[in-house]
Amino acid sequence: MKNDLQKYLSETIERLMADAIKATLNNPRESLFLLSFAAASRRAAKTREGFEKEGEHIPPFLIASITRDCNLHCAGCFAHANNNCAKDQKHREMTVEEWDGVFAEAETLGISFIFLVGGEPMLCRDVIESAGHHGNILFPIITNGILMDDEYIRLFDKHRNLLPMISIEGKQEATDQRRGKGIYDQLLQTMERLSSRKIPFGVSITVTTDNYEEVTESCFLELLRGAGCKLVLYVEYVATEESDGRLEPGEDQRAYMEERLAQLRKACDDVLFLSFPGDENAYGGCLAAGRGFFHISAEGDAEPCPFAPFSDINVRETSLREAIRSRLFGRLEARDMLQEDHAGGCALSGKSTQIQELLKSEETKT
Repeated sequence: MKNDLQKYLSETIERLMADAIKATLNNPRESLFLLSFAAASRRAAKTREGFEKEGEHIPPFLIASITRDCNLHCAGCFAHANNNCAKDQKHREMTVEEWDGVFAEAETLGISFIFLVGGEPMLCRDVIESAGHHGNILFPIITNGILMDDEYIRLFDKHRNLLPMISIEGKQEATDQRRGKGIYDQLLQTMERLSSRKIPFGVSITVTTDNYEEVTESCFLELLRGAGCKLVLYVEYVATEESDGRLEPGEDQRAYMEERLAQLRKACDDVLFLSFPGDENAYGGCLAAGRGFFHISAEGDAEPCPFAPFSDINVRETSLREAIRSRLFGRLEARDMLQEDHAGGCALSGKSTQIQELLKSEETKT
């Protein structure tokens, strides 16, 4: 099963790279970078296939929360609701040297994509600079987009493997309502600065029951295309006990999104559309816990995903390769918790009690 998954993921990445190259044909420098990265991605796939033959599954994606700190306080923020942006942290965050070690090992394992998230990742310029030197990995940076100074513009221009992904909620009213008054206009200015230097960028959109139609409207997407956006990432809103469950997309909204995305992919060949968790059923279930990706917290804890902040291993105390073999990850898959049918977009949402019981049982054994 894992071997089939590895093949499917590699083939999916190949298709994504082909689509990305097609979307940047009017930007020769970026197309050349993507051609080079596509070759590196194929080499990485062969590396992962080699591990697979030895019975070891390596995911092609990683999500890294490089800081808990943030300069905004967005309404309904999952990180804030889970105290992930607390400044009085119990444990100190990973250093740039430690993150550089993670990135270096990820290259040797064949990991091709590392999403840098937070908090606000652009508060950690040194970590992002370090990422830029690992050219065989593409680093999408999920950012609120308002810290884009001249130094960052030069950094993104020099290191094309750093891909800014600007968070936006839709049009002006929706964005300013969630992120703060005037943020929408600042984001348009940031997009203009990137576009004027022909620096490719994308947007990250949290999809809710309030905005799912607006963020897939042709007029909104034409605005993004006109601003130079090359990648649109839709991420389904996941509620917490402290946040508004009404906003979490249900079956009807996800069906609408799936149909609309199919239309957009045919109509807009110069923009790449991705959805998370999106088409997870095509992969035989949730891709978290090392099947397709896993999450590293700001303190180094290896977690199934950002929406399931549970861990039994820390990359500060062991290798990245060993973290992928986490007992917790293995037990989640062995118990089919990643493949079970679920009401929401996140397979592990609402299963905190079960996951904590798994962790306690492991502690009892040791």
